[in-house]
Amino acid sequence: MNNIRDWCISRQIWWGHQIPAWYCDSCGAMIVARETPQACPECRSAALHQETDVLDTWFSSALWPFSTLGWPDPARDLEVYYPTSVLVTGFDILFFWVARMMMMGLHFMGRVPFTHVYIHALVRDAEGQKMSKSKGNVIDPLTVMDRYGTDAFRFTLAALAVQGRDIKLSEERIEGYRHFVNKIWNATRFCSPHLTGLSLESLAADREPDPGDETNRWIISRVGQVIREVETGIEQYRFNEAAHHLYHFIWHEFCDWYLELIKPVLYQENDTEQRRVTRRTLFRVLMAILRLIHPFMPFVSEKLWQITRAGQGSILEAGFPQADDFPEAPLAEKNLMLLQGLIYEVRNLRGEMNIPPSKTVEIWLRCPDPALRELVARYRNNLLILAKGAEISYLGETEKPPAASISSVFQGVEIFIPVKGVIQFEDELKRLEKEIQKSRKDSQQTEKKLANEDFLGKAPAEVIQKEKDKVLVLGKKIEKLEGHAGRLKQLMAQG
Repeated sequence: MNNIRDWCISRQIWWGHQIPAWYCDSCGAMIVARETPQACPECRSAALHQETDVLDTWFSSALWPFSTLGWPDPARDLEVYYPTSVLVTGFDILFFWVARMMMMGLHFMGRVPFTHVYIHALVRDAEGQKMSKSKGNVIDPLTVMDRYGTDAFRFTLAALAVQGRDIKLSEERIEGYRHFVNKIWNATRFCSPHLTGLSLESLAADREPDPGDETNRWIISRVGQVIREVETGIEQYRFNEAAHHLYHFIWHEFCDWYLELIKPVLYQENDTEQRRVTRRTLFRVLMAILRLIHPFMPFVSEKLWQITRAGQGSILEAGFPQADDFPEAPLAEKNLMLLQGLIYEVRNLRGEMNIPPSKTVEIWLRCPDPALRELVARYRNNLLILAKGAEISYLGETEKPPAASISSVFQGVEIFIPVKGVIQFEDELKRLEKEIQKSRKDSQQTEKKLANEDFLGKAPAEVIQKEKDKVLVLGKKIEKLEGHAGRLKQLMAQG
C-alpha cells in the first residue's frame, strides 16, 4: 500500500454516490462540502446545482466492509463484525477493490477491514476459454443448479478450486459429482433402518468400539484421519484437497468397503453384541460424514441429518467432528488394506478375463505367513462375497496351482484362479482379437489426422493435443489387449 497515486473518481452513470460538489449559476464558483450549501460563499447567490457525475463504482464499493454494518452511525453490528477475517475475490480486482477497501478502512475506521484475502480461480469453460455470450459458452449457474442440484454444483467448484489455476468447468464434471451426492443419499437411506434408537447423546459415554472388532476399529481410525485432512484443507484454503479426501473416503472406503463388510453383521437375525457394536459405530461414522460434508453440501447434509436424527435439532448446532473422538488403529488399517488388496487383485483378474459377475470362481492362495493366513480365514466370508468366490483353498510352498489358472501376487500372497470351464477360451480370444483390430484402426486414423499439415495448421492447440493423447491411450489399450490375448493362448495350451 505504498506509492498510492491519485485516480479519477468520477463516472457518468445513472447510479452511485453523487459527487459532493455544487456550482453557482450566478458566478460559476465551485463548492465542495460535507453538507448541502444554502448559498454561494463567493456571491451569496442561492442558485446552485449539484455535480451530476457520481463517484467511481470502486470508490463506493470500498466503503462496503463498514457501510453495510451501519456506518457512519454507531451500530452493534459494526462493533462485532468489523474487521472481518477473510475476503474472497478474484485476482483481477485486487487494486480496484481490495486495495481501496483497505484505504477506506484505514482512513475511516483506523483498521484494515480484513486480515486474509483468498484469491479464487476464474471459472472458464471446458476448453479453458473465458465464458462469453458471443461465443455461446456461458454456463448459467441457475440452470446448472436446477439440472444437477445446488450441492453438486457447490462441491464441483470446491473440488476444482486448485490454488493458482483457473477452473475448467463442464457439465460432465458437475454431473459426476451429482452421482457422488446421490451415493451419499442412497448410503444414508440404506443405513437409516439400522440406526433406530441411536443418538449422539446415547453414544457420549461410548467413544470406542469393541477393541476386538477390527472392521469397526479400521473405519473409526480412518474417520479421524479424514477429519484432520479436511480441517487442514479448509484452514489452508485448499478446498480442492479437502473435497478430494472426502470424496475418496466416502465413496471408496465407507460405501464400497465398510458398508459391504458389515452387511452380513447388520442382517443377523439375533441382536448380538457384534451387531450392537457395529450399529453404534455405523451411526458415529455416518454422523461424522454428514458434518464433514456440511460446508460443501449444506442442503443434502441437513436433510439427511433430519432423517437419521429424527428431527433432533439442526446439523448447524452439532459442530464439526473432533478427530480425537476417533482413535487411531494402525494394525486394523494394515489388515484391512491387505484384505482390500486381495479382493482387488481377484476382481482385476476376473476383469482381465472378462468373467461375468454372475459366475463364481475358485480362489487358490499360496500364503506362507501364518498371520496372513489367519487374517484371510477371519474374513473368509467377506472375501468370497466381495470377490464373487465359490471357495478358498490353499497351496503348499511347492504345490503346483490348478491347470489353466490366471495368477497375481499381493504382499507375498500368491493368488490363482482356475478359469477352465468358467470362460469359453475360443470365444474370448475372438473378442479380444476383434477389439485389438478396432483399436488399431482407430489409432491409425488418428495418426493419419496428425500427419495432415492442413489439420495441424488450422486446428486449435488443445484439439491437436487431444488427438495426441488419444493415440497414447489407444497404444496402451492395444498393448494391454495383446497381453491378455497372449495370456489366453497360454491357458488354452495348458488346458
